[in-house]
Amino acid sequence: MSFKGQHILSVKQFDHDRITQVFDIARHMAPYASRKKRTKVLDGAILGNLFFEPSTRTRVSFGCAFNLLGGEVRETTGMESSALSKGESLFDTARVISSYSDVIAMRHPQAGSVAEFAEGSRVPVLNGGDGANEHPTQALLDLFTIERELASSGQHINGMHIAMVGDLKFGRTVHSLSKLLCLYRNIRLTLVSPAELAMPDDIISSLCNAGHQVVISDKLEGHLNADIVYQTRIQEERFPSKAEADQYRGKFRLNQEIYTRYCKSNTVIMHPLPRDSRIEANELDNDLNLNPNLAIFRQADNGILVRMALFALTLGVENIVKDYECAVPWYSNK
Repeated sequence: MSFKGQHILSVKQFDHDRITQVFDIARHMAPYASRKKRTKVLDGAILGNLFFEPSTRTRVSFGCAFNLLGGEVRETTGMESSALSKGESLFDTARVISSYSDVIAMRHPQAGSVAEFAEGSRVPVLNGGDGANEHPTQALLDLFTIERELASSGQHINGMHIAMVGDLKFGRTVHSLSKLLCLYRNIRLTLVSPAELAMPDDIISSLCNAGHQVVISDKLEGHLNADIVYQTRIQEERFPSKAEADQYRGKFRLNQEIYTRYCKSNTVIMHPLPRDSRIEANELDNDLNLNPNLAIFRQADNGILVRMALFALTLGVENIVKDYECAVPWYSNK
């Protein structure tokens, strides 16, 4: 099944076979991500990394993934530093930047904007998040993390229990992950949020139509006894004002005391990051940092593997990565 030359815009493009293909390639990227080996398979290729919305982790992850395959990265960050601030259309921007690049990763604050941009692009475009709509590469790395974390205790995605907690209305990561989970069987989902920040009805309907059991609650107590707890932050940037976001900030905090009281001894904690560590928020307390079931940093590491796989697949080099291997001459203790 070929990804060569394709845009990656939505999780709707993926079925079981395609997910398996991405994950297989991602696992083979581990030696390069851990600096045990280098590959120059994309030597000379250029990634246009266009992030028109604040980002650290996703932007750097895309860039590092491309560099680790031997490619070069050119970046634009912020709407104000781009021609879009001068009134240029997404189509025109796409036509120009795609002539400079071999592949483009893009984030934009408006839903549907990355797909609109892709219509004008002459090279593959990977969606790094479009407003509150989707974040397909995050969903894939989340699913990859869930699979790996559960496998360590002999469990599977099919039949698991996952609790999604926090801002489920504006959290594009849980939207995309939920859509991927519809491809699996017999999953229990507990959706914990303020009523005003509940998961959109269409996504809940899709989960129910897939045969999954969905429980909705506005309380943490009694709803964290899950295999996976996926915590999210309040998406302040999606609210009309900071004051409105502040109404919900800090409502669903998870710390070691709450974990011990309500979670299973092996409940895996995930978070798409960044976690809001300000005192008034602190949705995922630092006292969990030494908890071996805190998977948030393994989750971020997995993002490199998955994005390397997607670049290799969309540029058609997934089968020749090893042919361009070379040694790592510098000190590395990854």
